[in-house]
Amino acid sequence: MEPEDAIDKMEPAEAIDRIEPTDAIDKIDPVDAVEQILRTESRDLTDQIDVVAESDITPALRLFAVGVHRESAVRPVDRASGPVDNLSDMSDQILDVDLLAFETGSSEQRRAVVDGVTRSLATGFVYTSHDLSKDLLDTAYGMLREFFEKEPDEKQRFTPPGANGQTGYTGLLVETAASSDKPDWKEMLNWSTPIASGHPLRRNFATAYPDQVLPESVVPGITDVLYRFHDSIADLQRRFLHIIAVGIGCHETFFDDMVADGPTLTRAIRYPSMGELPDAGKDGTGPAHVWAAEHGDINLITALPRATAPGLQVKVGDDWADAVAPDNGVIINTGIMLERLTNGAIPIGWHRVVASPGYTGERYSVVQFCHPRPWTVLAPVPSCCTPDNPQRFSAMSAADALDEVLYEINLVEDARRVSEH
Repeated sequence: MEPEDAIDKMEPAEAIDRIEPTDAIDKIDPVDAVEQILRTESRDLTDQIDVVAESDITPALRLFAVGVHRESAVRPVDRASGPVDNLSDMSDQILDVDLLAFETGSSEQRRAVVDGVTRSLATGFVYTSHDLSKDLLDTAYGMLREFFEKEPDEKQRFTPPGANGQTGYTGLLVETAASSDKPDWKEMLNWSTPIASGHPLRRNFATAYPDQVLPESVVPGITDVLYRFHDSIADLQRRFLHIIAVGIGCHETFFDDMVADGPTLTRAIRYPSMGELPDAGKDGTGPAHVWAAEHGDINLITALPRATAPGLQVKVGDDWADAVAPDNGVIINTGIMLERLTNGAIPIGWHRVVASPGYTGERYSVVQFCHPRPWTVLAPVPSCCTPDNPQRFSAMSAADALDEVLYEINLVEDARRVSEH
């Protein structure tokens, strides 16, 4: 099976309207350039998306409004109709930054990226470019689709007992958002990179490091592809945490030791057609069009490469807006553990996955949850505790935080919070 045939690639959101850079800003600092264009009254902020000055500095930072598909039923985020004085007023904006500019650029480029990430994560979300292999992503999606198209009984063979959703297959209507009593309409395949059986992390936290179960017997070659994919995304997330570390006043390598051999989890998700959901309206057009209810992730950060169809929505203020990762970028969102470590300076990125009313297709996505090692103590870093922001969170181990959330989202097999579909 050719990956190109196995899955339809989604084009980047058509709703993202671009503004061509002007000569006037080609040679100035990218943050200043963004603010200058935001002050230009002739451009409507509801349409304004991408600001890039074509200079040595400008690849470091681009401005993205949250992408709202015009055909979607989701209400667009309200924005001011006139110019604003600074980007801090644009709390409904998600920025697109260049990771490689931070790693290889000038001090000005690095500063622009750190500033952009810090501003954007006020929403819990940021876009970033990446250097991931497009062919590897296509191949992984093709093999995953081949697995998910197997019969239910065959897929269920890859559900190891006691794994609590940390490896292998998880069937439909099991995982349940902590905010809901209605299980999500999705099925999943989960995996991590194995560590040595004698490693103290595995000896002390066996549930976080289960024996990996992948469907190699029914999709030959999938194990190697998924492990390579996992390691590539994990490296990307480790590198992106360097930017966050600098932004919160820590050394660039602050998170390196924390995530080394951590139980970072990659998850492939198939969202079936809403028309197949037992209580969906005709053709999936009824009120039950939510694939996955509103939730925040437990981990530090989550990476989401492009999916095969729209569906991800992010919460900014009281509004929901579509977010679509372009082919050459990923969405990064923040989790509960990062909120604790930063004393709330970086909030949780709340999100959900919905099918547009009338959409009858399925959706595939692959996400990766970056976890610290279980023995990590999640206590606010001193740089994030100030007179204006006194310490809000007590210390808690990463292991205890994960265990609590696994129960809340209904993945603990012998303690299901929601026992009936």
